[in-house]
Amino acid sequence: MRAVIQQSFGGPEVLRVVETERPKPRSGEVLVRVRASSVNPVDLAVRSGAFPLLGEPPFGVGWDVSGEVVEAGPGARYEVGEEVYGMPFFPRAATGYAEYLAAPSRQFARKPATIDHVHAAALPLAVLTAWQGLVDGAGLGEGDRVLIHRAAGGVGHLAVQVAKARGAHVIALGSEERREFLTGLGADEVIDYRSVDFAEAVRDVDVVFDSTAQGDRSLAVLRPGGTLVSILEHGDAALAERVKAAGHRFKGVSVEPDYAALEAVAALVDAGRIRPFVQQTFPLEDAAKAHEAVATGHVQGKIVLTV
Repeated sequence: MRAVIQQSFGGPEVLRVVETERPKPRSGEVLVRVRASSVNPVDLAVRSGAFPLLGEPPFGVGWDVSGEVVEAGPGARYEVGEEVYGMPFFPRAATGYAEYLAAPSRQFARKPATIDHVHAAALPLAVLTAWQGLVDGAGLGEGDRVLIHRAAGGVGHLAVQVAKARGAHVIALGSEERREFLTGLGADEVIDYRSVDFAEAVRDVDVVFDSTAQGDRSLAVLRPGGTLVSILEHGDAALAERVKAAGHRFKGVSVEPDYAALEAVAALVDAGRIRPFVQQTFPLEDAAKAHEAVATGHVQGKIVLTV
């Protein structure tokens, strides 16, 4: 099979499509014929060596996949022919940029029926980050006010929709040119972060969903007892203490596979309440170009590889 492997740390040029052995599923695992795999910022950080999650190369790249089961080990949850999507093994290597992937069946869920593989592959890592932060971590519910940083990005645009599905009032931080996009996703308010200081413009929110490492500045907008959900600073013990000292709750998100959450998301997608946005697709052979696109920092929604 073909798979994207890197032999060293570096820029996008270190990504190579190679021929490698097709994996075999073990008990409880499925072999998935990958139809699409999305690119996340963490992929770039791992590739460059800035985030040494997987140790030293060589290793395969990518986690998000959508495809169909072509082989099932004894005791697996799915049968041959079923369409699934997931984020297997994170934070360990999964080699999602490949034609086939074998992983535990409980790390996948059935693909939403109303979207194709490209859009399904755009979901897992980003939507699980949003779900595990807003739903599991903050317990976001009806009428809660939530501020979402970088709301038009891969995680952010799904966080907006997860929050709206929970009945929250959503305040989205994004550029002025993204205003229509964000209101179309359900944002109740859009604040242009380029011209407005959110720390002065917003007050009394129940939850801040921070994907920009602005935890300390975000404290000013929380109501007493509010929750700061942090993605990039999830392991910052000193920040957690400062949040608690200020009378708030701190929830760090280090995303993990979660088939039950993916099943809940699939139901929301099929009900028309969540829709992933894909800005651009690239063939597997152009994984380096896909990384370059994500590196611009101005992607609306997601970048996806077609396999």
